[in-house]
Amino acid sequence: MSEILFINACVSNGHPSRTLLLAHYFLKQLAQNTQSKITEIDLTKENLQPLNEKTLAARTADLDSKQLLKPKFHYAHQLAAADFIVVAAPYWDLSFPSILKVFFEHTSAASITFTYTEHGPAGLCKACQLYYLTTAGGVIGKYNFGYDYIRGLCDLYGIEKTEMFAAEGLDIENADIDTAMNDACRKIDLYFAQ
Repeated sequence: MSEILFINACVSNGHPSRTLLLAHYFLKQLAQNTQSKITEIDLTKENLQPLNEKTLAARTADLDSKQLLKPKFHYAHQLAAADFIVVAAPYWDLSFPSILKVFFEHTSAASITFTYTEHGPAGLCKACQLYYLTTAGGVIGKYNFGYDYIRGLCDLYGIEKTEMFAAEGLDIENADIDTAMNDACRKIDLYFAQ
């Protein structure tokens, strides 16, 4: 059976996360269409810390000496082994919550998710597709730095395709939130109907 790795960066503030609602709608269809099981990493429940001088030095030493099975590389191994990757993150400050960046600091591990060759970096991830789900209070427009960053990482990791689904304008005065969310769900429906 194939595996979907669901990276949940939905940091809700006193209300159900609209991004998480959209992600669950998407995940149900992806799991059915690919006959896959879902493994979730809820970043709000993980004890992830940014790398600092000490932890970065220890990590680099372990990577250089090929000590790749240490627990610190658990997230990198999960990402590298997944058949499909789904990231759910609200649109915050033109990007996404910082905990997601910290997660990707831990997955960007040479010899696990990518390697260096004489021609430059080459990806080692099994997945050929990453899906990015987000919701925004305003309009994302050209300032989609979070998704741009994710696409760059996919190039590094060897993940060939990315797809984004978004519901936007949810906090604009007099916004019809239900219609915006339904429109995003319809786009997901159309994607799986292809």
